[in-house]
Amino acid sequence: MQKKISEKLEKIKSHPATKQSLEQLKPKKTFWGILGVAIFFILPEIVAFIWGADITAWTQSHLSQPLPLEEEYKYKAIEMLFGEGSWFNLLFGVGLLVWAFF
Repeated sequence: MQKKISEKLEKIKSHPATKQSLEQLKPKKTFWGILGVAIFFILPEIVAFIWGADITAWTQSHLSQPLPLEEEYKYKAIEMLFGEGSWFNLLFGVGLLVWAFF
């Protein structure tokens, strides 16, 4: 069974469509590629780890008041984004940066 799985895996790895897809997913070694990975994956998690409790308290203080529905959704989105940090997203962002250079 393990031999079949390893053969299938080798087949997938050597397939040209797989190689092309991975090349398209790889972040570019440009300023914008690196900045994009840093801004969208790494920076929000660092902010969440450092100031997550403060941001959650701030959003909760605003949500305790009656707000229009749009503003309520905005505060809830901010709380979901920065409420608590995700080690997975942080490591994923670092992995993308490492992958970009190798």
